[in-house]
Amino acid sequence: MADEPDDAAEPDLQEMLRRMMAGGGAPDTAALAKAMGLPGGAAGLEQLMAQLRQAMQNPDGRIDWSIATDQAIAAAGAGSLSATDQQLTEVQQAFSVAGLWLDESTVFDTLAEAPGALTRTQWIRATMPFWVQLAEPVAQRIAESLTSVFTDQIPPEIAGELAARVPDAGRMLKQVCGTIFAAQLGAVVGGLAADVVSGGDVGVPLLPDGKAALLPQNLAAFGEGLDIDQQQIALYLAVRELAHARLFRHARWLRLGLTSTIGDFSRDLGVDIDQVQRFAEGFDPTDTERLREAFSSGELIPPKSAAQEAALARLETMLALVEGWVDVVTADATARLPKSGAIAETVRRRRATGGPGEQAFATLVGLELRPRRLREATAMWRTVTDALGAAGRDALWSHPDLLPSAADIDDPAALVARLTAPEAPQDDVDREIEAMLRGDAPSTPDEDDPPVV
Repeated sequence: MADEPDDAAEPDLQEMLRRMMAGGGAPDTAALAKAMGLPGGAAGLEQLMAQLRQAMQNPDGRIDWSIATDQAIAAAGAGSLSATDQQLTEVQQAFSVAGLWLDESTVFDTLAEAPGALTRTQWIRATMPFWVQLAEPVAQRIAESLTSVFTDQIPPEIAGELAARVPDAGRMLKQVCGTIFAAQLGAVVGGLAADVVSGGDVGVPLLPDGKAALLPQNLAAFGEGLDIDQQQIALYLAVRELAHARLFRHARWLRLGLTSTIGDFSRDLGVDIDQVQRFAEGFDPTDTERLREAFSSGELIPPKSAAQEAALARLETMLALVEGWVDVVTADATARLPKSGAIAETVRRRRATGGPGEQAFATLVGLELRPRRLREATAMWRTVTDALGAAGRDALWSHPDLLPSAADIDDPAALVARLTAPEAPQDDVDREIEAMLRGDAPSTPDEDDPPVV
């Protein structure tokens, strides 16, 4: 966190913002903090203002995403509790048994690093790099568009004075918008930290490669109303978490495939300039609730383009394949648990609807992380498992070209028929290509072989 600024600097900053936005007065700090959802009221805004001043000194114009981490941790606040010794022991025991059960249900190897427990704050720090990766393209485009439109809205007399006093006002306003967006992201991730129960709870690989963890503090809330023993819940969720982590560790290409698909979505991201223009024309900087609503409602993000819809369809299919596989493997591994079916249904419903934090993230960046075809993908993996066994099923993750498609989810019987069909006889060219792929030395033709024409 930046050093505490001089008291005299804040009025100057507020006056500059007022002039840059052509507003009618400096906003009330307590009201602005409340509208933005910043923890700590006016004190939280003062911290943000200090970070804003520091961001403005950044010559390359990049968003300081440490603001998002600070705001997320502040949002978690006193609600983030360290695990008790008993909770740590229960998590370790759950992961120990889960690993043994999982060995019977998948051929994927155990993790190199032992799984463990995370507090909400630790989860925020561990996952924030991935959240930033998803949010940064949106933040940059919105900041650029708002900067351009707001600059055009400034009256000429104020623009001239501003240019004389602040020659690089455009870059500074862009960083103001980016900083506010980062603070909003922090508030969303801080809210998510109160909902998630594990590292892979939202389907994407939030934790670094090979890591798995449960959040003991959130396990109790997950089990409320289920009338299921807490140990059963912890064991079931430990199996799911390990299955998810093992899959991404084995299929090294999978993480890159997901991030590339998300990148395809972000590259085609546009900002509706007319919509931004209408927002700027009627915007009063003293209306702090309107400012919060603009960022949190997603109104500045236009409808998805055809290319974005295509990328989103690929992402949804991939997420459905991942979580459908995890569902099947977990169901087989936890067949000994009396209430595993009830826990599984609770997990599926949570993923199908998404929690408040996940919905807020989808609104903020325009990207949903829910597998809409989870039940169909689960049914497909069950059909494949029954036909090919665990080894044959897991072999499909060895290369992206082998992974089932959206059409295979629709027709798992045709997929199984294709996978179990007798192989066509190979000719000499096929054998040579296969040998090259294996890295074998090319065969030497016999002297009696006819020359190749």
